[in-house]
Amino acid sequence: MTEKQKSNRISSGVIAAISAAVVAVSGGVTWLTLNSVSDNVTRSKIDNSRLGGSISPIEQSAEIYWLVSKGQNIELVPQQIQVKAGGNKPNQVLEAAFQTLLAGPTEGTNSTTIPSETKLLGVKVENDGIHVNLSEDFTTGGGSASMSGRVGQVVYTATSLDKNAKVFIEVNGKQLDVLGGEGLELEQPLTRESFSKNFPL
Repeated sequence: MTEKQKSNRISSGVIAAISAAVVAVSGGVTWLTLNSVSDNVTRSKIDNSRLGGSISPIEQSAEIYWLVSKGQNIELVPQQIQVKAGGNKPNQVLEAAFQTLLAGPTEGTNSTTIPSETKLLGVKVENDGIHVNLSEDFTTGGGSASMSGRVGQVVYTATSLDKNAKVFIEVNGKQLDVLGGEGLELEQPLTRESFSKNFPL
């Protein structure tokens, strides 16, 4: 074998060794990088869970309205409740308030004229006002005083976050224009002001 051939073989071996080293180092760097990213993600998840994260519910105050007899009159009285809603969303706050209202009063002096079978089908805060969608049970039973009382409870509860808001009462997704067998007419949208003017309790 000539010296030139020996030289070529040595060069080839050195190149192979260097290539192997480069591959090994590259693999190691990749492994370290991936583990580092994984550790950071894990730490981020742990930190978020310790801090409560940005998706933890926020507790907010709302008011639901009951009816209380005061002599010969009936008054709407508020009960403040704490509700949890993610991201400070009024829809969620009002939905929780109405679920509590429809469950009925827990205090002995409070009463309601909303039929116990009434279900909340949805609450939406939109540009034109607050839309409260109830089941058909809302329209059953009671005379004119009972009908006026339940309308007041819905209007005042719906406007507990914004006392000047307009309220649309819907039954099965359709605007309610006449309530009950006695034909209590509702000129919608309703407000606290229009209720106190048109529906004396």
